[in-house]
Amino acid sequence: MNSSFKKYIPFLLMVVITVLSCKDQKETATEQAVTENKTDTASQVKQITFTPDQYKLSDIQTGTIELRNLSNIIKLTGAIEAEPNSVATVSAPLGGYIKSAGLLPGQFVKKGQQLATLENPEFISIQQEYLESIGRLEYLSHEYKRQQDLRNEDINAAKTYQQVSSDFKVMKARISGLEQQMALIGISTASLKRSNKISRTAGIYAPISGYIKNSNTNIGKYASPTDILFEITGTNDLHLALNAFEKDLGKIQVGQTVRFSLSNENDYKHTGKVFLVGQAADDKKMIPVHCHFTKDVKLLPGMYVKAWVETGTDEKNAVPNDALVQLEGVDYIIAQTNEGKNGYTFQLIQVAKGIEQEGYTGIELPSTANPQQIKIVTKNAYTILSAIKNAEEEE
Repeated sequence: MNSSFKKYIPFLLMVVITVLSCKDQKETATEQAVTENKTDTASQVKQITFTPDQYKLSDIQTGTIELRNLSNIIKLTGAIEAEPNSVATVSAPLGGYIKSAGLLPGQFVKKGQQLATLENPEFISIQQEYLESIGRLEYLSHEYKRQQDLRNEDINAAKTYQQVSSDFKVMKARISGLEQQMALIGISTASLKRSNKISRTAGIYAPISGYIKNSNTNIGKYASPTDILFEITGTNDLHLALNAFEKDLGKIQVGQTVRFSLSNENDYKHTGKVFLVGQAADDKKMIPVHCHFTKDVKLLPGMYVKAWVETGTDEKNAVPNDALVQLEGVDYIIAQTNEGKNGYTFQLIQVAKGIEQEGYTGIELPSTANPQQIKIVTKNAYTILSAIKNAEEEE
């Protein structure tokens, strides 16, 4: 390195240091600006001012935050179910081939109405044996009375009387058993004795009144005694069958009020009372809760319901449901913070939603907010929210 170049080295080092220093200052200034900008954005309050004309056209109404007695609730789901004595499964106790059918799910049947007709050779044997036994019993009845009279006069042997007495009682027992068999298969003994005609078919009859839930019949099919041919559900004795989590078991008590809605309803307008709380969990760790309806409602078994149980009441801050708005998944109320000749100013206040009852929703306000000093928008709150969003997009 020559001497002429060496004398410029200190000057070049000073230039490099100066450039790096300027760069650091620029980056520091940029970071500071970004930080300040973030702080300003975070501290921005979502608000907007309407002119008097805008306010009038928007038909905005205001009110106050109220203290209301709202129930503490436990949310449940479940279904409408029939009482056990209103549900019946129908089968063929002795089996047989189906000769007539035709009932469809949803059809209403009355108790005692014929559902289907079965054919079975065994029906013939039972009726034949029954008629023969009736004839035999008639003879044994006369013989028993005759032997009893003779025995009272000490004319016949005791052994003869005992034999006739035994035959008579055995025949009565056999007839009683045959009558029970015919009752099971749907054959009338009174009609059989009156007509003395044996039939190879027997009817299947509805044990209760209700609607056909399931029908498993077609002509020519063989129905075994274990086959379920019909399922019938009555609608006179219905109740609400709900499921509660294990953790809520101690909070639900008999006599508590239940409000519920059907799957196609938004409001919990139906009511009931808890009459039974299960004491054991099912495989899904759920506790059954059964409720009676407090008034007659047109419901059908199997309908899905959403419900909640009232476990007590507390006085809470509440606003009309229409006063609540939602922005980016966060719940707000809109407060009117200023009113003057130049217009009306509105501001979003974030809240936490609570219980919803009878058109009001409980809310939790920020710790710095005084509910008595807040004037809230109760009608057309979403009009103001839309204006705030539009204003933000234009910025």
